[in-house]
Amino acid sequence: MRRRNRHTLIIAALAGAALLPIGCKRNEQPPRAQTIEEEPPGLATIVHVADPRASLQLIKGFHEVEQNAWRWTMGKFAVTLRPPRNAATRGAALQLKFSIPEALIERLKSVTLSARAGTHDLAPETYTQAGEFVYSRDVPGDILAGEAVTVEFALDKYLPVGAVDQRELGVVVSTIGFEAK
Repeated sequence: MRRRNRHTLIIAALAGAALLPIGCKRNEQPPRAQTIEEEPPGLATIVHVADPRASLQLIKGFHEVEQNAWRWTMGKFAVTLRPPRNAATRGAALQLKFSIPEALIERLKSVTLSARAGTHDLAPETYTQAGEFVYSRDVPGDILAGEAVTVEFALDKYLPVGAVDQRELGVVVSTIGFEAK
C-alpha cells in the first residue's frame, strides 16, 4: 500500500507541476495592441520628380517617371512646395532643373518658360538650344509666408499630342525646389 501511495503521490506531483504554467497564464493579461498614429509625410522643399513620394506634390502636367530619373511635362505644369525655414523673412530661390531634347528644339526652334509662385509672376526665360538647364528665380518672402506654395509653370511652345508621341510633351524635369537664402 505504501508503494501505491508513493506512486500516486509522485503522479499527483508531476501532474500538478505540469499544470502549474497553465495556472500562471490565467493571471496574465493578453498583450494590448498599441495604436500608433503616424502623421502623413510633410511637403518637401525640394522635389525629385522620380521619387514616388513626390507624386503627391506634382499637382498637374507631369507624365509618368522615366528611367527612374525624370518626367516629361505638358505645356503647363504645377507643383506644391514647402518654403524653406526663414523664407518668409529672407525669401528663397526657386530652381527648376530640366532639359530640352534636341528633337524638341529642332521642331520648335525656341521655348519660353514662365512661372508663377503663389500670386507672384516670375521673369520668363527663352531657350534656343537643346541641353540641360536650371531656371532660377528669386521669390520674395511674403509669398513664402505660409505652409505651402504652389508654383505654376507654362511653356509658350510644346509638342502637341500626336506630333511625335501620344502625349503632350513640354520639357524633361528632374528636380523642382526652393533654395534657402
